[in-house]
Amino acid sequence: MFGLETPEIILIILAFWILFFGGSKISEFAKGLGRFSGEFKKGKMEIEKELNLKGDDEQKETKTKDKNA
Repeated sequence: MFGLETPEIILIILAFWILFFGGSKISEFAKGLGRFSGEFKKGKMEIEKELNLKGDDEQKETKTKDKNA
């Protein structure tokens, strides 16, 4: 796009952000982004843990059925 690569585009967006919203809004945005990232990771870990537990339960049931057969 017009010979611009990703770093240049990010710098342009950041410059516009500072002009329109000021520097304080950037720190607020960064805090919110950090909180979102933490909550996302926590939710992801909970889902993975739940899926692993469910998978372990299914494996135990399968082994029990195989022994009884």
